[in-house]
Amino acid sequence: MGIAYYPKSEAREDKYLVSIQSYTQFHKEGYLIIRNFVAGDALREMYDYTEGKRVESRRKALERQAREGVPAAEDYLSIMFDEQVRMHMLSRSEPAAERVLLNPRILDVAEALIGPDVYALQDMFFMNPPGMGGQGWHQDSCYIKTHPDTLIGAWVALEDVDEENGCMWVVPGSNHEPVYPPKEVGGGRVHAPEAFADLHDVHNVSNLDDEINTLSKIVAKYPPPMPVPLKAGDVLFFDSHLFHRTYTNQSKDRYRRSCVLHYCNARSFVPWDHDEYEGESGNEKQILARGRTHMPYAKPRFGTPVQLNESSGEEISTSMMGADNGMMMPVEQSADDTKDHR
Repeated sequence: MGIAYYPKSEAREDKYLVSIQSYTQFHKEGYLIIRNFVAGDALREMYDYTEGKRVESRRKALERQAREGVPAAEDYLSIMFDEQVRMHMLSRSEPAAERVLLNPRILDVAEALIGPDVYALQDMFFMNPPGMGGQGWHQDSCYIKTHPDTLIGAWVALEDVDEENGCMWVVPGSNHEPVYPPKEVGGGRVHAPEAFADLHDVHNVSNLDDEINTLSKIVAKYPPPMPVPLKAGDVLFFDSHLFHRTYTNQSKDRYRRSCVLHYCNARSFVPWDHDEYEGESGNEKQILARGRTHMPYAKPRFGTPVQLNESSGEEISTSMMGADNGMMMPVEQSADDTKDHR
């Protein structure tokens, strides 16, 4: 199932190293599960943050009931659905959320899969109370575009998730599909215009109803989709072309708290920002979390440490050149090194 195991530990002294088997599994099947990956204080902080939001939302809803006489059927869960079930980009207003987005262990894996230079693009916290949540079949790259297309996601389980309370479902191998452009999603296409002879539009992507979500017809070409149950602290890394979905939480009394993070290679052009921006460039709003880039970038607002190369502000390229022993070796060159050879 493409699972890498990491020993349970509340403190990590060294960098997490991705195995070659895990790397090839991710690029072959489009996903990688790492068990026991986020633990200790980091996991508690994520969970406590969402629990605090749940308690705050319940308090506001009960105050509204008392103030406005809201009918019993319109209880605090319906209000929380509007206010707190899905919370986007808290990293721009909350130090704890920024620490989640820039978690060094998660960045270790992103660095191996798409790096070495990594932008941290987006964080989303999900509550999903009983009877709520769920998202139909979709591909993340149709929403967050990067050129070259290097986007990946990290789905962090903040508590145990299974089929009953709304775990992720994936279609292994579907990451090799192009991104099917939905007419309802603006901002242009991922692929070059008219590059494909038979790449057709799809409709109602992300809709829970497979009868109207036409991406489900492409999913049907594959073996049956696979549920991905996770324990608290497990992380599912997934390719942005992978067909994936969740279902509504069908449990009676269980939440499904999770955090979804998005990253891309920091050499990618990003014509996107979460604040409904689709334009010439959104790079300057994305945090450079690892390595360096010749593109604009943002720094962490709340001082969360990031691992940057000292030359992060300098335009540097890597070329393969012949060494004295006859072997090809990578050599870094700055703009000044190469200007005489243009």
